[in-house]
Amino acid sequence: MKPEEIRPLLEQAGATAVDTEYAKSGTHVDVIVPAEKLRDAVQLLRDQEYLIADLTAVDAAPQMIAIYHFNNLEGGCRVTVRALTERATPELPSVQDIYPGANWHEREAHDFFGLVFSGHPDLSPLILPEDAGDLRPLLKSEERLKALGDVIPLFTEAPAGDEPTPKSEGEA
Repeated sequence: MKPEEIRPLLEQAGATAVDTEYAKSGTHVDVIVPAEKLRDAVQLLRDQEYLIADLTAVDAAPQMIAIYHFNNLEGGCRVTVRALTERATPELPSVQDIYPGANWHEREAHDFFGLVFSGHPDLSPLILPEDAGDLRPLLKSEERLKALGDVIPLFTEAPAGDEPTPKSEGEA
């Protein structure tokens, strides 16, 4: 599936999508999706025969962002899906029932960032020791946090309480 084919489908699923220059970004389509629409977007990618490559997170202000990468081998298209969550209560719906391979990705993000994936059957530690408690090694202290737009330039800084909006490719 080509970028111009998947982008409108993702937008119908509630995502905001922009085409990006693969040579600069490593992805063809960059998507930001509200947490409540994450499963719809991921199911759509699964239905279009995309494979999940990885999942990570970025701790920024005012929100934390989970970043999922998907590949369609037949069409040679790479899609990045970003979902925002509040830093104080970082929670997103689990997608491990859609992509069973996401199980350990979600457990790792829970270990390192404290992200809770609602509906996940077992968020027990994957990498950290059982007795690590509240240790979340990739969370930043308040004074070290950067603005989301500084960490991920694709998104502009939004007014307090609003979600960032995608920039067009080449926009400063």
